[in-house]
Amino acid sequence: MKPLFFAELVTLAALWGASFLFMRMGAPEFGPVVLITLRTGIAAVFLLPLVIWSKKWQSIKQNYHLLLVVGVVGTAIPFTLLSYAVLTVSAGYASIINATAPIFTAIIAWLWVKDELSISALGGLMVGFAGVVILTFDKQGNTGGINILPVLAGLGATLCYGIGSNFTKQKLSHVHPLALACGSQLAAAISLLPVSLWFLPSQIPAQQAWVSVTLLGVACTGIAYILYFRLIANVGVNKAMTVTYLIPFFGVVWGIIFLQEALSVHMLTGGLFILAGVSLSTGIFARKDRRL
Repeated sequence: MKPLFFAELVTLAALWGASFLFMRMGAPEFGPVVLITLRTGIAAVFLLPLVIWSKKWQSIKQNYHLLLVVGVVGTAIPFTLLSYAVLTVSAGYASIINATAPIFTAIIAWLWVKDELSISALGGLMVGFAGVVILTFDKQGNTGGINILPVLAGLGATLCYGIGSNFTKQKLSHVHPLALACGSQLAAAISLLPVSLWFLPSQIPAQQAWVSVTLLGVACTGIAYILYFRLIANVGVNKAMTVTYLIPFFGVVWGIIFLQEALSVHMLTGGLFILAGVSLSTGIFARKDRRL
């Protein structure tokens, strides 16, 4: 992976790591469905002027039916499921569940399009997930049992990510990342709008919730999805999805910076494992390898 693309991978992880914190702050006020309707709608409004200025709107019109699939399966459903999950579990735990996405993506790519999976990449996925497990002991060790439904919701979200990312690579690789990002968010917002009318909050959310959903829409969705689709186009689905291994790591970093949380041995060890897994999975130390 080229240094530029690796830098984009890290930036994307930082943005999506922050998204779980913002969802945790906004979901109780707005509810999962309304929060994600606003998140995707704000992202679409943010991206639309850029699409028009760069003359990419025609690409969205030509591929609207495919973008609708990506918007629903790859954005609306998984975002809502994760938003539901953070009503019960912590933002850090939700980001850890999210780290299963590369596994679903790799398996779907292998079964669906017969994408090759190297031994080192498979090992990298395992090493990265081991780091997530180590991190889990520290972040969740003092909490009680959790409900099974939020966990299943999180796993359902990552399964949707795997399907959506593979669909994007196979059907929409010819579409510019900016058009992909805007079109998918617009499709997600439109598909969620009728449903959200049934889940409107009983009272006006607090100012903090509005700030959270705005940051979710602009930074963690609009800007982040441009990076995400660029990575899929330039480095492939499996490597792009390894970003989810870095997300829990950034959740810890943001906690240290903004919440003055202490850096424990579990956090440091887990973070190193995660970085090692990402380096193997993304081919930073590329060499010839056997394929499955």
